[in-house]
Amino acid sequence: MAKRVLSVGQCSVDHAALSSLLARNFGAEVVPAETAADALVALGHKKFDLVMINRKLDLDYTDGIEIIRQIKADPQLAATPCMLVTNYPEHQEAAVAAGAEPGFGKLAYGLPETRERLARFLG
Repeated sequence: MAKRVLSVGQCSVDHAALSSLLARNFGAEVVPAETAADALVALGHKKFDLVMINRKLDLDYTDGIEIIRQIKADPQLAATPCMLVTNYPEHQEAAVAAGAEPGFGKLAYGLPETRERLARFLG
């Protein structure tokens, strides 16, 4: 059975690139969510192996770290692994402090380290 990833707040181009990376390397099914509310509804209805959250959601510029906090505060969702998609190390550190796994930025999609990080959840 294919692993399932929730992609939260990516613009269409970034969602396509992330989906391609995950499908090509892991055969993962990638489900988009445009807003924090969409993400929480999706998480309440289906199990996801990983949640990839944009630092600032494309649709409404919601802070991705706040979504991580909401997920981690919910006892039903807290065990779901989350990663922040950002090139900024200080935001990655804040996401990890909020309970996320170390993520990566768009500039790192092609790096072996990125595939290794993802393989922990999708391999």
